[in-house]
Amino acid sequence: MTKPLVVVESPAKVRTIKKYLGDDYNVSATVGHIKDLPAKEMGIDIEDNFKPQYRSIPGKGKVITQLKKAAGDAEDIYLAPDPDREGEAIAWHAADVLKKKGRRFHRVLFHELTPRAIKAAIAAPEALHRSKYEAQQARRILDRLVGYQISPLLWKKIKRGLSAGRVQSVAVRIICDREREIQVFEPVEYWSITAHLEGETPPPFLAKLAKKGEEKVVIPDGAAANDILRHLETQTPTVDKVVRKTTKRNPQPPFTTSKLQQESIRRLRFSAKKTMSVAQQLYEGVDLGPGEPVGLITYMRTDSTRIAQEAAQEAADLIQEQFGNDYVLEKPRFFKNKNKAQDAHEAIRPTSVWQTPEKISPHLSQDQLALYTLIWQRFVASQMQPALINNHSIDIRIGDYIFKASGSTVKFPGFMALYRSDEDNKEDGGPDTLPDLTEGARLKADRYDPKQHFTQPPPRFSEATLVKELEENGIGRPSTYASILSTIREKGYVELLKGSFRPTELGFIVTDLIVKSFPDIMGVDFTARMEDDLDRVEAAEEDYLKVLDRFYKSFKKELDAADESMLSMKREGLPTGLDCPQCGRPLHIKMGKNGLFLACSGYPDCDFTRDYTRNEKGAVEPVEPPEDEAVDKTCEKCGSPMVVKRGRYGTFLACSAYPDCKFTQSLGQEGAGQRTGVRCPAEGCDGELVERKSKRGKIFYGCSRFPDCDFALWDKPVDAPCPQCGVPFLVEKTTKKRGTFLTCRNPDCDYSAEADAINP
Repeated sequence: MTKPLVVVESPAKVRTIKKYLGDDYNVSATVGHIKDLPAKEMGIDIEDNFKPQYRSIPGKGKVITQLKKAAGDAEDIYLAPDPDREGEAIAWHAADVLKKKGRRFHRVLFHELTPRAIKAAIAAPEALHRSKYEAQQARRILDRLVGYQISPLLWKKIKRGLSAGRVQSVAVRIICDREREIQVFEPVEYWSITAHLEGETPPPFLAKLAKKGEEKVVIPDGAAANDILRHLETQTPTVDKVVRKTTKRNPQPPFTTSKLQQESIRRLRFSAKKTMSVAQQLYEGVDLGPGEPVGLITYMRTDSTRIAQEAAQEAADLIQEQFGNDYVLEKPRFFKNKNKAQDAHEAIRPTSVWQTPEKISPHLSQDQLALYTLIWQRFVASQMQPALINNHSIDIRIGDYIFKASGSTVKFPGFMALYRSDEDNKEDGGPDTLPDLTEGARLKADRYDPKQHFTQPPPRFSEATLVKELEENGIGRPSTYASILSTIREKGYVELLKGSFRPTELGFIVTDLIVKSFPDIMGVDFTARMEDDLDRVEAAEEDYLKVLDRFYKSFKKELDAADESMLSMKREGLPTGLDCPQCGRPLHIKMGKNGLFLACSGYPDCDFTRDYTRNEKGAVEPVEPPEDEAVDKTCEKCGSPMVVKRGRYGTFLACSAYPDCKFTQSLGQEGAGQRTGVRCPAEGCDGELVERKSKRGKIFYGCSRFPDCDFALWDKPVDAPCPQCGVPFLVEKTTKKRGTFLTCRNPDCDYSAEADAINP
């Protein structure tokens, strides 16, 4: 009889789990999902209760064969993918491919990869969680219904290759809405006045004008500031009120996923995607010695702040040893979850606080150590005594006006001896540099400094603040934030410039058209309610088919209407409010082969076109084209001089006699990057694929005969035929889990091999 099989999601977990379970179990990995909806079609039978048509993922044949081999004739299969919705779907699909008469399937949840947790989970297995699987399946179906039905509409109305996403498109809308707030913002002038004061004892100090009587002072301009200054100069400052008090400041809870991403982005300059990748490594296990893989943190996808009693006690023991009695709580501190938080997992914490960053630093990469230190310090600090802060504030009366000065000192550092969050830093009123004054004391005013200010527009979203915005609005879930931020950039709808998100022109246009045609699903509130519906499905409080049916009835009406009413960027285009300089008719923004451009609405009677840009207020401004650059070369067809032109994929040579002669020629090595040695596969083309860069700086591979041939692909071509189906060349791909490998570009062929398996 074959030993029981433990099925995990990641190959990195296999060695860690084998070490703790010993030789009594086989352990094998699915390497992520093994089944999914088909890549080239929607794969949802709407008429048959939204039935999904799952298929084995191309390239996963060897993985499935290995799983079956490892299972052998085992009677018990322990399904242990990640303890979340995606992991549950992987478990169900693994059970489907391994089903066999008399075989028993058990679900085990590893919230941390430690000997105690792994053995406890195996000893107390659960049934597969149907409601969690249905919640994942409902999300997958919803995303397909939106993506695979709106995307073709965008191809028809704007251009091929565009895509829409149920959650990602709402995230882009949030960024677009913020950008428009910035564009329409008009700065408002205001002034402040600072008093430089001295008492009978040093030090001198500063105080800010705050109130007149009981009303807050607003100084609109320099004239108003001067009026106040004239009044102040005739008055003697006196101390109106002195307040000294000691306040407690409690630590922040241990990290949830979103809070970890936000803090990691701000402190470590990690992206959300990198944060989750490094956290996954810490969770799955790191070698702390020869053959000693250890899971260092609990599961990193959670929105719960709950912690285990034993973890809190362990933290107390460490605090006692390293900081002393004054820093230890009388009883553990536990934190309440937000109303919408799911409590399936603990907060993110170290699996053992005794694995201090200093102790294990020789075994971690620089990134692993930085993130682990953040997690370790935040958790341990959460179990330490509050900080005691001495706050000192003084109100100074000068005639009709009240000025305020404040400062603070740390009486007892408490948790701040180990960790200060961004929230703690924001609460500090600055160091206490105020003199010891009594109420009624007269002061000397050395001078008054008036200063002009202007109100500022709302800031653009950084990765950290966008994650916070998504979380606060209930858009997506902790496990999806990193992929949302990556996807909206990859689609070309937004750019991350100097740490801030800005919509591209394409992002603005696609968002505006989708919002107008699909106001419901593009609404922030609607998307948040859908997340709540999925949570209720997982909690077995809502039937997932009812959720899908309710959504689709509304969506189908909008979809049918959009097919008729959505503006076409290829035909009529988007009005700009500008007039054509040639004929006076309105100029519209249109989409052509080379992207967005301005065109006269009177075409074909008027052929005026221009590139365009937008100013800081969002207004469209035509861009006059650069003069064509002459070269010492003549046209092979008509003998006219050739000129250098600039197109979507770079520069090329064109006949100056255009449109009478339309001869063009590639600049070859001068206009393109490295050649690949792979012939262009386009029918009738004798060009070669060369490396190029897109406008956004992304590498792609296009035909050397551009613009006559516009064949292009993102993956690097490799000059070696597919040994399985004979396609003339393979492509090189890189993924996080597998690294770099070769695969066939034929969608009907699942050939895949390691990058060094073929020597082209």
